[in-house]
Amino acid sequence: MPTTVVSGATGRLGGRVAARLDRPQRLLVRDAARAPRIAGAEVAEADYGDPAAVRAALKGAGTVLMVSASESLDRVDRHRAFVDAAAAAGVAHLVYTSFAGARPDATFTLARDHWATEEHIRASGLPFTFLRDNLYADFVPGLAGEDGVIRGPGGDGRAAVVAQDDIADAIVAVLRDPGPHAGRTYDLTGPEALTFAEMAAALTEATGYEFRYHDETVEEAYASRASYGAPPWQVDAWVSTYTAVAAGELAIVDPAIEQLTGRRARTLAELLHAS
Repeated sequence: MPTTVVSGATGRLGGRVAARLDRPQRLLVRDAARAPRIAGAEVAEADYGDPAAVRAALKGAGTVLMVSASESLDRVDRHRAFVDAAAAAGVAHLVYTSFAGARPDATFTLARDHWATEEHIRASGLPFTFLRDNLYADFVPGLAGEDGVIRGPGGDGRAAVVAQDDIADAIVAVLRDPGPHAGRTYDLTGPEALTFAEMAAALTEATGYEFRYHDETVEEAYASRASYGAPPWQVDAWVSTYTAVAAGELAIVDPAIEQLTGRRARTLAELLHAS
């Protein structure tokens, strides 16, 4: 059986996939000392932006899971370098974790990066599968400040937030039998689309503490995040997460997770109560 490569294995998503994958695998990480200890798994060390190291790490691989790199100004360049190295290494199938609504004019600025990466993968000639994740339901508690308020210009827009465990299960299903998924794009979503007010209500019900949503203007959103000292591109990404929701770009509920895994995706309430 050809080796499956799981990138980002030290992260929340790649680590979940590696722990579930019951077949020969190679964990691709930037720091081998941090790689999870999984029986029988090989470990290879490479940064996405180092083509020679990536080619060596992918040598002899069949299917490769390309978990999107950490957010940065040069992320698309790093992604392109990885894809080119994968093609040079003769990878048979590339599975890429993209983002919901990826397109060149997406409201969420980082979704444009995912579109650019998808286009480069298409141009590479590699057989591919794109898995477009919605917002992570696991991160919803972190949207609230210490005062229990979720602040952002999301209006009454909705997002089909999805649990990382469900995404990992869907990825594993594709990695186990990638052939039928070649050339396919799947939207990985939760089973319902929620407003930020409804997310706050779910947090209140699950924890017993009061949470609420404050609908900021775009100007207020930039002002309230100025104190973090983040670079402009990062603040743009934070704010546009909310404006993308307001624009309805993350509201689609898709059955792909159930189709791939055989079971319904978790709701936000179910995730919070299980935490």
